[in-house]
Amino acid sequence: MKNILIHGLGQNHHSWDSINQCLKANQMDTVCPDLFDITKNAAKAYPVMYAAFSAFCQQQKDKLNLCGLSLGGILALDYIKEHPEKVNSLILIGTPYTIPKVAFKLQNLVFHMMPSSVFEKMGCPKKDLMALVNSMAKLDIAKGLEALRCKSLIICGEKDKANRKSAQLLQQHIQQSELKIIRSCSHEVNREQPKELAHVIYTFWQDKQ
Repeated sequence: MKNILIHGLGQNHHSWDSINQCLKANQMDTVCPDLFDITKNAAKAYPVMYAAFSAFCQQQKDKLNLCGLSLGGILALDYIKEHPEKVNSLILIGTPYTIPKVAFKLQNLVFHMMPSSVFEKMGCPKKDLMALVNSMAKLDIAKGLEALRCKSLIICGEKDKANRKSAQLLQQHIQQSELKIIRSCSHEVNREQPKELAHVIYTFWQDKQ
């Protein structure tokens, strides 16, 4: 199996570094694609990013264990809907059930006010990240969830109020799924509770090998 960790919006592949260290200490290797790097020199729109992510996954010879946070979870869902035969298991962290359009507009406003240096550290220019958010406004995340058949784990931070209801809806609509709440953290579980999250991921993947 190939284990793939997919970062969220406002993150990059280094956001998984602590998780990676914990998993490698337990002899479990992972791959962490940088979503902005694999779409380098291309327009930062969701369909372009998904095409690049899908191509990355298709290049892997083994079946996949996918784990995505937020944007990463959306990409993972779209990939498994298109290539169910390629995915062994799925972990979704802080992933929305529907696109929160008001929240996205507020997010873009916050991005607009932030200095460009912040986005340079992510590896994505400010205008490109804002364009990416705008391109996601009409995504239909919930479509086709009932058809998913692989073992799935839905994770949400205890303080991630914006996604708690989404986590429950995802668990209700995805067959063979279970819900796990990580205490004392909000949306970026991989940064706030890396050791606990690594343990949850390891246990789930070890059981699904």
